[in-house]
Amino acid sequence: MGRPKGGKNKEWSAEEKLKVIRRVLEGETSSHQIQKHEGINLGMISTWIKKYQDKGIEGLINKRKPGNPLTKFQSRKNLTKLEQLQYENMKLRIENERLKKGYTNEEAMSIRQKKSSKKNTK
Repeated sequence: MGRPKGGKNKEWSAEEKLKVIRRVLEGETSSHQIQKHEGINLGMISTWIKKYQDKGIEGLINKRKPGNPLTKFQSRKNLTKLEQLQYENMKLRIENERLKKGYTNEEAMSIRQKKSSKKNTK
């Protein structure tokens, strides 16, 4: 079945996952029935069960994925004063980390250009 094209994936909370898992583990219903009624993939259900058995409720908590923190500021045209300061602060932190590693701005730019040219040739 899947999600509609361009739609967002559903984010399940740890409590929701636990409710589903308990129904399966306590024998109330089978994972196939849950798949039909809730629209949850069997592989996802079995992954949740495995994580729950290994780590308990902590294994079901969604991990925040690291991303590029600057993208939320770069894509917007009008930033508030606080957001402008946060954006500038992040840029300075990145520059500081580069300098700690021994990169100059020119070296960092040349590395970035090399990476983007590799992507374009693929």
